[in-house]
Amino acid sequence: MNEKKISYDPLWQEKYADMIVTAEKAVQEIGPGQRVFIGTGCAQPQELVRALVARSSELADTEIVHLLTIGDAPYAHKTLAQQFRVNSFFISDNVRDIIQEGLGDYTPIFLSDIPRLFASGQLPLDAALIHVTPPDENGMCSFGISVDIVKSAAENATKVIAQVNPRMPRTLGDSFINIYDIDLLVAVDTPLLESIPPEPTDVTRNIGEFVAALVDDGATVELGIGRIPQAVLEFLKNKKELGIHTEMFTDAIIDMIECGVITGSRKSLDRGKIVASFCLGTKKIYDYIDNNPLFSFNPTEYVNDPFIIGQQYKQVAINVALEVDLTGQVCADSIGNRFYSGIGGQVDFNRGAARSHEGKAIIAMPSTAKSGTLSRIVSRLSPGAGVVTTRGDVHYVVTEYGTAYLHGKNVQGRALALISIAHPDFREQLLRDAIEMNYVRKELESVEGKIIVGPKEFRATYLLENGTQVAFRPIHPTDQELMRDLFYALSRQTVYYRFMSQMKYIPQKQIQDFVYIDHRNEVVLVATLPEASGDEIIAVGGYYLDPRTNRAEVAFVVRDEWQNKGIGKFLLQQLTNIAKSNGISGFTAETLQENRGMQSVFNRSGLKVTSRLEGGVYSYVLDF
Repeated sequence: MNEKKISYDPLWQEKYADMIVTAEKAVQEIGPGQRVFIGTGCAQPQELVRALVARSSELADTEIVHLLTIGDAPYAHKTLAQQFRVNSFFISDNVRDIIQEGLGDYTPIFLSDIPRLFASGQLPLDAALIHVTPPDENGMCSFGISVDIVKSAAENATKVIAQVNPRMPRTLGDSFINIYDIDLLVAVDTPLLESIPPEPTDVTRNIGEFVAALVDDGATVELGIGRIPQAVLEFLKNKKELGIHTEMFTDAIIDMIECGVITGSRKSLDRGKIVASFCLGTKKIYDYIDNNPLFSFNPTEYVNDPFIIGQQYKQVAINVALEVDLTGQVCADSIGNRFYSGIGGQVDFNRGAARSHEGKAIIAMPSTAKSGTLSRIVSRLSPGAGVVTTRGDVHYVVTEYGTAYLHGKNVQGRALALISIAHPDFREQLLRDAIEMNYVRKELESVEGKIIVGPKEFRATYLLENGTQVAFRPIHPTDQELMRDLFYALSRQTVYYRFMSQMKYIPQKQIQDFVYIDHRNEVVLVATLPEASGDEIIAVGGYYLDPRTNRAEVAFVVRDEWQNKGIGKFLLQQLTNIAKSNGISGFTAETLQENRGMQSVFNRSGLKVTSRLEGGVYSYVLDF
């Protein structure tokens, strides 16, 4: 097998010998009281960092500025706090302790705004320590796996010192710096830092499945930092023609490319390209992206620009949170008053996706923390907690219990939606708190203990002859408004057939009886079509068990324009399967003599059917 052709000038060390120095010599250019930028992620220039720390006794009051670094951060040690003041735009675990102890600083800022800090002179940099490839024959070095804010730092620092490593992959895009824009070169040949994501848990896999259900074919996806966004990838493998516009990615993207899911063929911008600003991974992904024209690495001011993101077709932003209050305020960078991570690109991508044509902005998190003892959906944010995504910006919130759509919803709708996807152990208290705070009307006290999300096993899809795919799922506690919309969309004849009376309006109590159910003795399924703002319900069917007979009364209704397309038949089949699994022996039903469509559904159900006509009403018994 032929060795891969090197992508740099093999004579570079001879050509630029006058610029090459040792790491120790290079950091002599840095003096006390200066502000020094250190490269991002797995591209942290380790040799330069070690040499810098070795000079700590000579570098009093030196400010270290960085975004996020992987591996050791030897400058972030309390014994060196007088020499090195850490100022981080995002808090990773290697600097968290020193920042939480008050010996380091955190600068909360949108990721897209950081380059402007450097360029405007608001945060002038005396030196930038970066990590690049050797120069090619044109004298251009690639920033490799971390372009992000590193490119801007290098363009604006007074002195640029580069660790030059042939093991750094040459990434393509707006990812190059001319060697003459670098002041000193430190030649190394060492492995890059690697980052191995943690294995998904059952909880993160459930969240990933719910999130993936929101991603349409042809969408462009952003995956934020953390195990949840990476868990989503597993459930995207049945999607088609996805694009990627994201601040970062990991090794997991390779399988998605190789199986043909990610093509970028329907992207509005950078069609056919995977756009990112940095990657965190292992040698596997580093080798994969080396000189690979499929990837376009760009600086943060492009990748994270909400106006660029908003131009993408169906941009989906997937980010994580630490807690969300009942009005939709999202805390993502602190636990109470203890800073934990950072704003990062969450707001950039959330706002960009919201502007995108049919885009979706998603916040995902487990429902609990501390081994299930704390709810992440809370009545009030913890004292000191900061709001990263405001209640006006939030769209979807996802936990392992389901999806809540909040945008454009009133406070009561938001609170009920979030309570329904909270952990069951905390729902009753959250409802009581919501009523006490006047977020939810007092009459909803009656639903306490009934805020239950139906099992995902009840979900199904049905393809109509005209090619429309209809999704079936358990009714959700937040479907009250959708059920009301369904009722008023029905013709008078359909209302009469379903309710056997000329109802002109549907009482709130009756809608509540539909949506607040136990999903065993009472089961209700809705047939939905996807909309950017949530589902549209086009049919509903359910059964209600009579424990004395172990039979359940079944009924359903389909919007007029969707009748005679097999939806009612499919609803009955699904309800039959659920009832059988719950040990129910059969159904009963009543329908008007003139309702021939419903009679046909029952008579052709494949079940043992008996019926009798009395007073213009057919009474059915369907045995399983």
